[in-house]
Formats: sequence, structure tokens, C-alpha cells
Amino acid sequence: MAGTPAKREIDSVVTDELAQKVKRGKADNENGGGEVGKEPESENILREFKTSKVLSDSAREKNIFIHGKLADQEAVVILEKTPIREDTLAELFSGSRLKLEMKNDIYSTYRLQAPPQLNEIKTTVVCPATEKHVKKYQRQESFLVEETGEDYQSITLPYIQKQSFSVQWVYNILEKKAEADRIVYEDPDPKVGFVLLPDFKWDQKQVDDLYLIAIVHQRDIRSLRDLTSEHLPLLQNIFQKGKEAILERYKLPASKLRVYLHYQPSYYHLHVHFTKLGYEAPGCGVERAHLLADVIQNLQSDRQYYKSRTLYFPLRADDGLLSKFKETGRL
Repeated sequence: MAGTPAKREIDSVVTDELAQKVKRGKADNENGGGEVGKEPESENILREFKTSKVLSDSAREKNIFIHGKLADQEAVVILEKTPIREDTLAELFSGSRLKLEMKNDIYSTYRLQAPPQLNEIKTTVVCPATEKHVKKYQRQESFLVEETGEDYQSITLPYIQKQSFSVQWVYNILEKKAEADRIVYEDPDPKVGFVLLPDFKWDQKQVDDLYLIAIVHQRDIRSLRDLTSEHLPLLQNIFQKGKEAILERYKLPASKLRVYLHYQPSYYHLHVHFTKLGYEAPGCGVERAHLLADVIQNLQSDRQYYKSRTLYFPLRADDGLLSKFKETGRL
């Protein structure tokens, strides 16, 4: 997370009935979170999962998103191949079985059957899943939106206010009701403070794909559009202390970090993404990511910069906000 849902961009929302069975993934984007459940390794709740359809899949990213039912409730199951780690290579080479597929001169290809402990699939369960979840994970065409400051006030903000996106899972983290053991660093100051914790996209087993999220304690800042020069102490505090915490914990210097905000964000509570520079994290492209260093400089130059600035961002074909821009002739 995302995020998110952060979003963090992948979440897991579970009912009380399933909370003790499903190990909670990050509540992505707009949805509420539950308590973290402890799952016995031998228990497999997915035996009850009945597949309806594949929403999307990616051979490049090695993941698949499946819609179905779990305990008679709508659910989305996300399967992702875990990264190959350098510290497991010796065990992988010595403990695997190889089946030759083709050999031609110096080239040969094999099917490698790795030991079970090195062949895990990260599994995220969203249950009960709403129609928004299903649409979110379904493969769709995207469109680039041009949003002026006036567009934000007349189109985007009213749409956001009517949607009632839940960020209760964020408050659970800030209040230590959930994920308290995952917090890497916290500044408790109510004005400039934040909590820093791993996004659920990161398995925390190697720093090559490091991904952390800084969630601010202030609850009245939805996104980049709400920021003014009065928030500079908050942003500078996150920038400085976040980098220091990562250096201390993961031995990764600031020169190897990408620190940025999303617009549009995946959930409407201000948060900042910290990823390793070489890792192509979802949403780190120029059409959505805004470097925190640039945001700080822009607000130092113009205290109302993001109130009037024209911003660009992608929206999926089924996004309600995209419909609003089309209705007003802005797309």
C-alpha cells in the first residue's frame, strides 16, 4: 500500500468470519481494513474459492487477478510470483529438478522445479469484494486527463466528496489498531508527523524492490491539490526523516531512493511513496508520479501552486471521474 490500496495499490478486506483465516494484505486505495489475522500454515481457505472469471493477468509481471466467491461472498484473489532472491540461489540450484526442453549448440532451456519453500506465490484476498474492486482489477483501456485548477473545483472535488471513499484502514494504522508491528518509523507530531511502513507490494526480503509508504497524521489533506506552503514543514519532515529511517534500517542511501506522491492518489489521505530507484514500481511513471523534492520546490516558489496548476493523470475507462470529465466536454 498503495499504495494502495496504497494504492497501497493491493489490499485485503476481510469479514469477521474470515479474519482469523485470511492473513491481511494492505487495504488498497479506497477501502476499509480489518484486523490482522494469524493463519495456520496448513489451513487453505482458497479450497472454498469458486472462480467466476479472470479479470486480468500479466505474463511480464507474473500475476493474475481472479473474481469469484469465497464463503458465498464476492471475492477477488490476486496471485503473484515472488521475486527470486540472491540469498537463495545456492539452494535453488542444488535443490531443484531440471527437465530438458531444448538443446541447440551452446543454448539449452529447461523446466526447473524449485523446492516448495522457494516456489511461493504471494496471495492477496479481497473479501467481501465490491463492484469497485472487480472493476479496479479488470483489464481496461486508460485515458490521460487534463485537469485545470478550475476543473478540480468544479468536477473532481465534488465527485470525490460524493463517493465516500473509506480510509478507515488508514486510521487503524495511525491509531495502532492494525499493522502496528509493521511500522518502521513514526514521528507522532500531529502537524508534521507520519508513520512509515512497508507497502504490501514489497515482501521485505530484499531491498532491490524496496517500497514503503509514509502516511501523515493530519487527516484533512486529501491529495496534492490540498497542499500549500503551510504544509512545507510536513513535507520536508517526511522527506528528511523518511530517508534517514530507510538508511538506518535498510542501509539504502537517499541517492538510491525515489520519493514521490501520486495524483490522482489511490486513496484520499495524504501519503508519500518511497521506492528503490531501480525498481519500476506500479504508478511511478511521469503521468502519475510527482517527486516530493519537486513538490517542495514548487510550493516554495508559489504557495498556491497546486491550487491552480494544470495536472495530468490517467483514468481507466470505467472510472466515474472519467465520465464526469466527458459529460462536461473536458475529454
